[in-house]
Amino acid sequence: MADKKKSLADLGALTSEQPAETPAPAAEAAEATEAPKPTEAPVTDAGETAVAEKPAREGRGKDAPDDQGVSTQGPQIQAVLREQQLDKHGRAYATGRRKDAVARVWLKPGSGKIVVNGREQEVYFARPTLRLVINQPFGITDRVGQYDVVATVKGGGLSGQAGAVKHGIAQALTRFEPALRTAVKRAGFLTRDPRVVERKKYGRAKARRSFQFSKR
Repeated sequence: MADKKKSLADLGALTSEQPAETPAPAAEAAEATEAPKPTEAPVTDAGETAVAEKPAREGRGKDAPDDQGVSTQGPQIQAVLREQQLDKHGRAYATGRRKDAVARVWLKPGSGKIVVNGREQEVYFARPTLRLVINQPFGITDRVGQYDVVATVKGGGLSGQAGAVKHGIAQALTRFEPALRTAVKRAGFLTRDPRVVERKKYGRAKARRSFQFSKR
């Protein structure tokens, strides 16, 4: 009987002992997924730790490459300067047009004399506004009184002929001095003025003018 009590006591002692603690599955998973420690930077001979510096984006010029080594500035296109076009007499020739008028213009360095159809500009273009028109190319390029012009013009009226001479002078000036082409082109003098008289329509007195209405 005593042996049975002893065995029961031993069984109780065995069952009363706490089992050894085992790591929780969550803890094991956390340890497994823990990020690896960063490796230490190499040590130089002087005992200092070498640190790779990332190039700063601030303060870079336009031509400097970015972080990937790609330049952010496109290719620079330089304007090509045209060649001077002169005839055997050292003159620049051009043709100008406006409305129904066509002008042939020869330009060379001189004192600013302009001859149109064998007559001075003051005689051929009596109106000051027409003389102002033909001298516009010289005004925007600061070449007033520096070139002589000889022009022959035909067709159209005086207003159209003045515009044709101006167009021819602008073309000839850029051929004598190609560096002035940008200033003349910006002013629009190299482009032929496409405006012409609108045609007459049938049933109307003019292009848009109606006949006078009479009720009786």
